[in-house]
Amino acid sequence: MHKVFLGIGGNLGIKSDNFKKVHLSIQHELGAIVNKSSVYETPPWGFEANESFWNQVLEITTNYSPSELLGKIHEIENQFGRKRNEKTYSSREIDIDILYYDDIFMEAQNLTIPHPLMYQRKFVLVPLAEIAPQFKHPLLRLTSVQMLENCRDESVIKKIQTE
Repeated sequence: MHKVFLGIGGNLGIKSDNFKKVHLSIQHELGAIVNKSSVYETPPWGFEANESFWNQVLEITTNYSPSELLGKIHEIENQFGRKRNEKTYSSREIDIDILYYDDIFMEAQNLTIPHPLMYQRKFVLVPLAEIAPQFKHPLLRLTSVQMLENCRDESVIKKIQTE
């Protein structure tokens, strides 16, 4: 079994319903959710949008290889109407990113692990530091807490109650 951290987020539709549905899809399609952060309301990152995002980090265990996992993630995102546009960020119901896969580093044409921008994004680092404060980035050799302390992103990240 492989230990994987996923970042999930979205800003369209009924976010509470979308998160419940994506949790079920992840459990059914990818593997067991063994830990999950609180849900955070965050501003869009890298583009303008009227709706704020909800973001969360999940820790799962899976038997899939990184490329198989990415394929399954794309299938789940497609169920939520995700349109892939490589040139720009955009609003979406659900986005799922592989943040870490065990402690490996890999670069492929369509997948880089760890996620190459995670250390710049408070909407990833705040929930990641909540559930995996001492997990070390395999390249930067910094813990989640250390990356958050060093992060220059000034976005306001607000914990929300979802239940």
